[in-house]
Amino acid sequence: MRACNTKRFEESAQETGRQSHRRLHTLEPAICPRERDFVHLWGQIIFRVWPDERYIGSPTIKGLPQPDGPPPVSNGYLWNSLDSLFLYGGEYSDSPVTSPEPFSLWEYDIASSEWKEHSDPKTSAGNNAEPDGTPVQRSGEGAGFSVPELGRGWYFGGHLDGYTTAGWSQSIPRIYLKSLIEYTFPGSSNSQVDSLKDGKSAGDDGVWRNITEGGLQEKAGFTERADGALAYIPGFSKEGILLGLAGGTNETLTQMNVIDVYDIATSTWYKQATDGEAPKIRVNPCAVVAAAADGSSFNVYLYGGQNLLPYGEQIQYDDIWILTIPSFTWIKVDTSGQSKPPGRAGHTCDIYDGQMVVVGGYVGRDISCDSPGIYVFDLSELKWQNQFTSLKGTDPQNRQSSQSKALEKDQLLGLSGSFGYQVPGSVQSVIGGGVEGGATVTAPVQAPTDGPLATGKPPKYPVSGPDGDNATGTNGGTNGGTNGGTNVGAIVAGVIAGVFAVAAAYFAFCAYVYRKQLALYKRHVAMTQQQAADPAAADKFGYAGAAELPGSVGRSKTSTDNTSGAANSGSGYTSVPNPGSSGRISTANSSTEDLMANQEPSFLGVLLSPRRSLRVINRD
Repeated sequence: MRACNTKRFEESAQETGRQSHRRLHTLEPAICPRERDFVHLWGQIIFRVWPDERYIGSPTIKGLPQPDGPPPVSNGYLWNSLDSLFLYGGEYSDSPVTSPEPFSLWEYDIASSEWKEHSDPKTSAGNNAEPDGTPVQRSGEGAGFSVPELGRGWYFGGHLDGYTTAGWSQSIPRIYLKSLIEYTFPGSSNSQVDSLKDGKSAGDDGVWRNITEGGLQEKAGFTERADGALAYIPGFSKEGILLGLAGGTNETLTQMNVIDVYDIATSTWYKQATDGEAPKIRVNPCAVVAAAADGSSFNVYLYGGQNLLPYGEQIQYDDIWILTIPSFTWIKVDTSGQSKPPGRAGHTCDIYDGQMVVVGGYVGRDISCDSPGIYVFDLSELKWQNQFTSLKGTDPQNRQSSQSKALEKDQLLGLSGSFGYQVPGSVQSVIGGGVEGGATVTAPVQAPTDGPLATGKPPKYPVSGPDGDNATGTNGGTNGGTNGGTNVGAIVAGVIAGVFAVAAAYFAFCAYVYRKQLALYKRHVAMTQQQAADPAAADKFGYAGAAELPGSVGRSKTSTDNTSGAANSGSGYTSVPNPGSSGRISTANSSTEDLMANQEPSFLGVLLSPRRSLRVINRD
């Protein structure tokens, strides 16, 4: 990384809670805008610098004076275009009660360290959206996300009330939303907006679209919600998909056994059922997405949150869940025995170098101080760490090397922060493949009926071989119980399973032959006893001491001495020439010996000499 000398890059910060004060945070030394990563904290930004190949236990956070800018709000979101940050939404203080001002979008220019106000924004017409000229309202407690490569940011759901909207009386109840606000960054294009068709770019104020009619969004079952999470997955559609997770209202919370899926390229919502045990209902979790090097899986990590129902008995969660895409299977992460932070809600998390950095959150009334308030979870090892491990990568957006190369060559989108990520063993056991990908489950387990998951495919990123260009970086460890790039455990398990399958098939075959041969023996004994009782019957059919079998009339069989011994007692019997058979001897030589000696066939004999026994039942 190259330093920017004495230049510092400052951000506004609104602390968690409705009553907020403003500060500036940065870490020394300052670095250039495109070489830094942002941690989103309920509208608060903390710049962090992780020096290459170092362990960071307690990064320094230093407050700086704030330039004039936006009003103090909480529970909004900061979209990131790499050059600027855009503050949308949020709530004003409720103690003391502060009346909201009319909404303006505030843009923080990273290079100049200055805020710029975009006042009185209005929507533009587009696909599944409200018409031109509708004023954009400020909502709070929604779920935000931005994709700089697409030049867009989104804000899903949230609510309107007297702390978000100018002129709203506190006596009017809060309204929960199911709309999706989209903001196209200045200079970016968006074919879903009428005014930007034919490759046109947004002007200095950007372009707004309020998507309210996107497929299932208009129907029952697509519920209003706040305090959820939004995740972006490349592939499956031209511009990727968004996943709406968790959230709810004062009365109902959103189940996560069915996920809301938004197709960005068509502005349409769909639903997708999941497999496996789903997380409990909750609000205020955080979520990050890590990409396998080859793009065969994208793993959504959902951490924490709280259940507010029933009222007055809220509980904060400390669990971590993985929703692996495209199989849409939930996997609970086992963190038992680890030293981990207390359960929390309203926190934020970000991903960098394949690690999840958790900041802040509400930890309940039983904990007076949450220290240090910043935590690191290794997404590959599935372990909480006491430090952040910085990797040495070359991609300024911290994507997997394979994905940054594919972006340049094929215009495929990657995921920032995934450099160094390796698919954990617990995920491999569900979707197949190894640490770099190679998933064998490449479609949802619960088959989709419509939308991008039914018609699209995940992106394919070519993973470099062992030529010195490591596509997944290196973060050491055993990767959640797997070794290196080859899943040795899976190979050994497959070989053992194959051996058992062959053995089972062989035993089943021998059991079949034994049952058939035993039936022949019993019929032989019965006919021998009949002949002893009535010798004329044997003379009539021209045989002596042989059992008559179906289709054997006219064949003559003669008993011989049993010379095979006990070891061959289960071998069967030997046929002799039929008087009308031109003297040809059967190839089943000595196959009747045991039967004629009244030796009952044994399963062990069949097991040791299946070929000989098979000739017996094939002939007779």
